[in-house]
Amino acid sequence: MTPPSAYQRLATRFKLIATIGECASMLGWDAAAVMPQGGGAARGDQLAALAVLRHQHLTAPEIEADLAAAETTDPWQAADLRLMRHEYARARALPEDLVEARAKADSDCEKVWRVARKNADFALVRPHLAEVLRLTRETAAALSDALGLSPYDALMDGYQQGIGADDVAPVFAAYEDFLTTALPAVEQRQARYKAPTSPPGPFPIAAQAALCRDLVQRLGLDFEHARLDQSAHPFSGGTPSDVRITTRYLEDDFTSAVLAVVHETGHALYERGLPAAYARLPVGEAAGMAMHESQSLIVEMQAVRSDAFLGWLGPRLHDAFGGAPDPYRLDNLGRLWRHVQRSTIRVDADEMTYPAHVILRFRLERAMIAGDLAVADLPEAWNTGLHALLGITPPDDAQGCLQDIHWYDGAFGYFPSYTLGAMAAAQLMQAARDQVPDLDQAFGRGDLSPLLGWLRVHVHAVGSRFGFNEILAHATGRKLDPLAFQAHLRTRYLNGAG
Repeated sequence: MTPPSAYQRLATRFKLIATIGECASMLGWDAAAVMPQGGGAARGDQLAALAVLRHQHLTAPEIEADLAAAETTDPWQAADLRLMRHEYARARALPEDLVEARAKADSDCEKVWRVARKNADFALVRPHLAEVLRLTRETAAALSDALGLSPYDALMDGYQQGIGADDVAPVFAAYEDFLTTALPAVEQRQARYKAPTSPPGPFPIAAQAALCRDLVQRLGLDFEHARLDQSAHPFSGGTPSDVRITTRYLEDDFTSAVLAVVHETGHALYERGLPAAYARLPVGEAAGMAMHESQSLIVEMQAVRSDAFLGWLGPRLHDAFGGAPDPYRLDNLGRLWRHVQRSTIRVDADEMTYPAHVILRFRLERAMIAGDLAVADLPEAWNTGLHALLGITPPDDAQGCLQDIHWYDGAFGYFPSYTLGAMAAAQLMQAARDQVPDLDQAFGRGDLSPLLGWLRVHVHAVGSRFGFNEILAHATGRKLDPLAFQAHLRTRYLNGAG
């Protein structure tokens, strides 16, 4: 029997490494969805053990030797080797005790954050966040030396390769300039029209859950390979063959649950469409978190909130919840779900003001990683920054610096992906409309399959063979073009029907 090549040995080891990561992902889902509060300490130990085990496999001496020896003329394997070498370099830069300490600190802090947010008590979680930040800065410094990137860029690299702060900052500055004129113009335009009417509640949780489950299937997600559960913060996790999505239900408003489910289904559809032939290999994974966000937002913002789809969805909402039909008609539902309003909560923000929330977090986390902003000063810096961007101030820290899980779970460098993804989604939808005939007619039937089919070919099946900008260039003819997002916003909020 022919002995395995260096690449084949690497593939075997990286599949094992990916499987360890899958175990951690499932434990993370369990912690957010069903784990009792008393299990938090043990769960931190479990996740730390898996992080160490994964790190040990990823930094094994055999990997270094095989990476040096591996050769291939296959383009998929060549891309896989490039990604393996990059992942190895990141892991090799970090000592095992730092990996373990970060995993424990992140888990501990996240558990305390849940209580702190509920009580609007930043002081409760402040020392835990300070420890997470200390370890994150230590990690960033080690990665910076190994990768030749700035510390903050080294953290960004873990979420979206090839895009750094110097790429993002001018894009965000240009959007801030756009917002200074576009936001008041949209507000003035909205004021000329009748305010939308919210459907009267209550909306039984059981009815919401049934509707959400039906909608998930309608969008194309197969429950043979997926679950829908509840959590405090909606998310998508699991594995490509066992996707876990969550939402949260409010009896007085079904909008939060429905739109969260739609958003997370976009993430899940991407995972389900990744190339099965390269499962558990770096080249078979999603092409970074900015691309992942583009797939959730092209479903939620671009497709589901379109006139065509809302015209189909409105009667289904009325069937589920009853009452007067007028609030569910397209003219009202469109104004309700596409209403632009300055608000303190990122996850509830409209698509025009949402980037302002991301810009704020981008600036604050850069300052924290650079050592220019202390954790103790975060609430004041947050409030000042939000007021500068949107002219509003949170009434308390629960609606301010405590609202997101990310920093308390150690995710620094992630936030830019949200707005880069929104911009990419607009650009991809523009190309899909050019290339797929009668897309709106399909949306009007509640049918996203033509769009999903296009995304399967141009984004999902590509995996990580190409990077973020390369995928966009192949699919749309150009790298990221932020003006496509601005054009979408002008069309929807300034030039469309009132």
